[in-house]
Amino acid sequence: MIVELGHFALVLAFVVAIVQTVVPMIGAQKNWRGWMAAAEPAANAQFLFLAFSFAALTYAFVTSDFSLRLVVENSHTLKPMLYKVTGVWGNHEGSMLLWVLILALFGAGASWFGGGLPERLKARVLSVQAAIGVAFLAFILFTSNPFLRVAVPPFDGQDLNPLLQDPGLAFHPPFLYLGYVGLSMSFSFAVAALIEGRVDAAWGRWVRPWTLAAWLFLTIGIALGSWWAYYELGWGGFWFWDPVENASFMPWLIAAALLHSAIVVEKREALKSWTILLAILAFGFSLIGTFIVRSGVLTSVHAFANDPDRGVFILIILGIFMGGALTLYAARAGAMEAKGVFGMLSRESALVANNVLLAVAAFVVFIGTVWPLVAELAFDRKLSVGAPFFNAAFTPFMVVLAMILPIGAMMPWKRARMGRVMKPLWGVLALSVALGALVWAVQTGRSALAPVGAILAAWLVLGAAVDVWSRTGRGGLASKAGRLARLPRADWGKAVAHSGLGITLFGIAAMTAWQVEDIRVAQVGAPFEVAGYEVTLEGVERVQGPNYISTMAEMTLARNGREVARLYPEKRDYPVARMPTTEAAIDNGVLRDLYVVIGDAQDAGGWAVRIYIKPFANWIWAGAIIMALGGVLSLSDRRYRVAAGARKQAVRDGVPAE
Repeated sequence: MIVELGHFALVLAFVVAIVQTVVPMIGAQKNWRGWMAAAEPAANAQFLFLAFSFAALTYAFVTSDFSLRLVVENSHTLKPMLYKVTGVWGNHEGSMLLWVLILALFGAGASWFGGGLPERLKARVLSVQAAIGVAFLAFILFTSNPFLRVAVPPFDGQDLNPLLQDPGLAFHPPFLYLGYVGLSMSFSFAVAALIEGRVDAAWGRWVRPWTLAAWLFLTIGIALGSWWAYYELGWGGFWFWDPVENASFMPWLIAAALLHSAIVVEKREALKSWTILLAILAFGFSLIGTFIVRSGVLTSVHAFANDPDRGVFILIILGIFMGGALTLYAARAGAMEAKGVFGMLSRESALVANNVLLAVAAFVVFIGTVWPLVAELAFDRKLSVGAPFFNAAFTPFMVVLAMILPIGAMMPWKRARMGRVMKPLWGVLALSVALGALVWAVQTGRSALAPVGAILAAWLVLGAAVDVWSRTGRGGLASKAGRLARLPRADWGKAVAHSGLGITLFGIAAMTAWQVEDIRVAQVGAPFEVAGYEVTLEGVERVQGPNYISTMAEMTLARNGREVARLYPEKRDYPVARMPTTEAAIDNGVLRDLYVVIGDAQDAGGWAVRIYIKPFANWIWAGAIIMALGGVLSLSDRRYRVAAGARKQAVRDGVPAE
């Protein structure tokens, strides 16, 4: 009964979304306040219906209701409860229901926290948001219904993909969807502004917190996915440039550009057209990512579906929304005249450079991702674009971006003098270069990667510190410390996020340059040496898990005669899913990770083992956490909560909203 009610709630949400799309938009056009007022209760009702529908599907998974086809295909009675719950979104149909639930959540959030929005703009934003919901609810109901029954329920299910039965990946999709789908709010604000024909400083302030929230969630989601790939897949890498990885990375890059561009709109009323275009493209790349993951046109180790019909449906949605938005953008481009003028040396110019670098980097990733498909369709050639291309084509843009970030952050608006800007940064630059030289001198190899990473990391972190300190003005240490504590949280957020980027860059550079890999056949009880560590395979045994059988090894690692770590790598076999997985054993440290993988037994005796020594590996994810913390600090700034109160008062006083 609960499942039927969940299905009925999904249909009701579809109907409400249609009403929310049509009625407020007409009301805003005709200036009918009653019709515009329908947007808020409709947004709340749509969210509540979808929340109930999602809860009903979760109930079916938790209770192992094998009359539901989705539960049969993705669950099992012996599966731990955590993975019964996460199995709800560990498949195509359930993940799409989560997708539209988050879409409705953001729409409802705009109604809850949009008190400062002009009436017409708010109605149009919620209408556009609902239109996206209509498209994806139709996609779910007509091609991907999660509530389909089976005629004869089996006694047990087929289990969830074993690779998804992991805490890291359990929480990775929800955060990723919060980022993906959160960019729909930026898109809705952009389209609503194009319909009104007005983009101003207030619009820039309204769109920034939604974009920042989406970027924040994307950062966490990408970091969780990278961390999962590092310890779960057993290959020891943190990024493979897989099409699905790229599908989340491209919107992240465009969202970062949009965040910086919206600042220029808010502060100087410049870059209006560019900012609107970025808002459209950010969500467009999210839709492209959805298409890549669910259409099967590009092969990936963690794509959800391989159904051309579903891919065509998503492609139609992408064409309608992106084509319609870009057509509207072309028609309204003349109405978005920039007011603020600025010199070649100014914060505006630095932000333009930032935007160009991020946008071109995203375009490079896009070309590398889709080129195999283009080559196969146009030239009937099967090509593979791998890490060497992406590393060579993408890295230079990030290096240049890291170089200009501290300088751009210190520049004043409108016009700057480079000598004055660089005066407090010369010491930072000298210290950063000295640190890079020290790294070059002490490293055993002659790779330039780690020294360059150290220079950029120090430049970003110390540059952010100097930027914050420079905002305290003149005076004694006590007065400067007091002003430091009173700085807006957005200033702290910017400094923390830039520092996090520096730490991540150093972690990537150091691990890539200095990691040691050893692959061999190890005999039980026979020690061997890897990069100064004495490694011993103590034994291998079979262990019965809750829904798997494990081949577990016990390995000790010692240094200078002292045991450093005792690790238990596994190879698990899931009988129901008939799929093996590799469970690496990792001794995490601040300065290095010891990473051990057990392979198969060898005919001549012994076991295949892989040992990795990974310096500064955890700095990659520590930097991502710090970047996310910077986003949280910025999002908590009081100026975002005020939400352009002056504009709201102006509307109340009779100034027209359009």
